Amino acid sequence: VQLQASGGGLVQAGGSLRLSCAASGYTFSMYIMGWFRQAPGKERELVSAISRSGGRTYSADSVKGRFTISRDNAKNMVYLQMNILKPEDTAVYYCAAARAYGTLTGEYDYWGQGTQVTVSS
Repeated sequence: VQLQASGGGLVQAGGSLRLSCAASGYTFSMYIMGWFRQAPGKERELVSAISRSGGRTYSADSVKGRFTISRDNAKNMVYLQMNILKPEDTAVYYCAAARAYGTLTGEYDYWGQGTQVTVSS
């Protein structure tokens, strides 16, 4: 199983980034997909999650209206479109897969390596 996250970088406040996660080694369409983030000194938190079909999504209050999660089951890809970025969005972002919906890190079975997002003020 491999989850490869990419697309992070340095961006000014108000800018946008699109994260991508390529999945392999398991039946992608059978898993809930989530994006987590972890800032220095803080716990890893769920940012957004998406159902197996992509028909339902969840977003943390802190990113609602700014971040959009999507998936392409034909390509085994999940994306996180991040708009109106703020300095407090600075963190390492991880994609993860779960067999059932959950908001806690322990409920996710597979993890990517993380991609750094830095938002300057």
